[in-house]
Parts: sequence; structure tokens; C-alpha cells
Amino acid sequence: MMRYLFFSGKGGVGKTSLASATAVILADAGQRVLLVTTDPASNLSDVFEQEIGPQPKEVPMVPGLKAQEIDAETAARAYRDRALSPLRGILPDEMLRTLEEQMSGPCTVEIAGFDEFVRCMFTKEYDVVVFDTAPTGHTLRLLALPSAWSVHITESAQGLGQTCIGPVDQLQTSKEQYDEAMSRLQDPKVTAFILVTQPERAAVDETLRTARELEELGIREPGIVVNGVIPEVAATHPFFASRRAMQRNAIANLVKTFGHSVTEVPLLADEVKGIASVRELGKWVDTDVYAT
Repeated sequence: MMRYLFFSGKGGVGKTSLASATAVILADAGQRVLLVTTDPASNLSDVFEQEIGPQPKEVPMVPGLKAQEIDAETAARAYRDRALSPLRGILPDEMLRTLEEQMSGPCTVEIAGFDEFVRCMFTKEYDVVVFDTAPTGHTLRLLALPSAWSVHITESAQGLGQTCIGPVDQLQTSKEQYDEAMSRLQDPKVTAFILVTQPERAAVDETLRTARELEELGIREPGIVVNGVIPEVAATHPFFASRRAMQRNAIANLVKTFGHSVTEVPLLADEVKGIASVRELGKWVDTDVYAT
């Protein structure tokens, strides 16, 4: 069965780098891997030093790996084109413009982007899909959408038969997929969530809040990676010794509150950019957490 790995956390903690390193390790091990970012501000193209677009694209130096950037705005435009194309030449231009305006709101953008996310979950081409997600709040909203949209479609069917993106009878297949998507997200046998944080009190507090909010969605016991830990050998200077002591306290509090061990990744000397540095970071990836 296909497996899913989700990397989540606040912006700037290293989600993209760790998701990329994990995807490369899995592909190097012979898995067929799709690395997907749902973050509109993602730097996936910088990490791999190649253009990554809205369609899955091969990473030439890593056989078995493809990468994709989900662009909700692009997906929404494609959705409008598919919906309106059969009507062109049949309905008056003024009516078509009205329909296009009605389908240009945030609802359409949200569901079109979400449909791309679900489509990635249901593709049969891969063994593993690794998701590099947007900052925490956006990710929680994304994960809540399968259930929310399933309810919306059911309620619309019992009412006027209309959703914000069209007739409800055109979305019944989507409802079945949304229900199945939520089931897969909540199944720890096929889905693993990795919360990436930094060894600082504020970041740790947010990570613990996120873990509680994931539990409310039926997603329990995520893995936690603490990224950017100052190595002991680098803490000879008083400044770095003080920073490391602060980090150790934050990690100790995280472990105590979370109730489980966490994976630590050291602060690296260089930016993670290019396949060589991604593979170097991969040496710190705990395959027991990410790849089982």
C-alpha cells in the first residue's frame, strides 16, 4: 500500500530540507517517490537547483524521484477552464463572465488546490508520497478539509444541490475520495506526520500545540524532529555554550511534555542546496521514523 509522509512546522525550521533529504533517501533505496510541496513560498526549486512546477517532474540525479509544487491559483484556473469550456459558444459572453467571476473566489481556489493534494494521495505511480507542507496553520486547515468538504457536499445535497464550485451531483465522486483521504490520513500504518521544530522555547510550544490540534483531527503521536541543534564540539565559545545550554533545556522540556523521544539534527555549516548537500543532510535522517 502507498505510504505518506507529512513534514509540518512553522516557517523557516527546515521542513523543505528534511522532506527533500527523506525523499532522496527513499528513492536511493529503490522506492518510487513523489515529493510534493503545498507551500506557495516553498524553495524546493532552490534545494534541487532545477525548476519544479505544478506537474510532477523528474529529478535527474535521483532516479525514482519526482517533485511537484501545488499551485492553488493555477489549479483554480484549470478548474474554471474545464468547467466553462463546454459552455463557450452556447451561453452569452456576459453570462460566461458572470460565471467566471463566481468561480474566482477563495472557495474555488481552496478546493482546487485541495483537489490537487487529494489527487497526489490517490496516484498509483508511487510507493511513497512525501509532503512538504505550508506553515502550521495552513497545514491544519488543509488536513481538516477532507472532513469539512464531505460534510459540505452532504448538506448541499440535502438543500439546494449547489456548492460554491458547482452542482453537488458533480462532486459525489469527490466526496468518496475525501472520506477515503481522511481515513488514510488517520491511519498510522500508511501515514506518518513529522513535526519539525527548532530547539527554542517558542518553537517547542508551537510544536506541542500542533500535536494537540492534530490529535483533534484523529492524527496521533507524530514524530518530532528538532533541527538546528548546536553540536557539543562547537560549543567551546561561551556564546555557543550558552546557546547550547538553552537548546538542551528546550529539548528536555519537549521530550518531557511530549512523552516520546525526538530526533535531533545538528546545525549545519552550509545551506542545504544541491543534491550533494541534500544527501549529506540525509545522513541525519532517522529511517526508523521516516521510512517504516
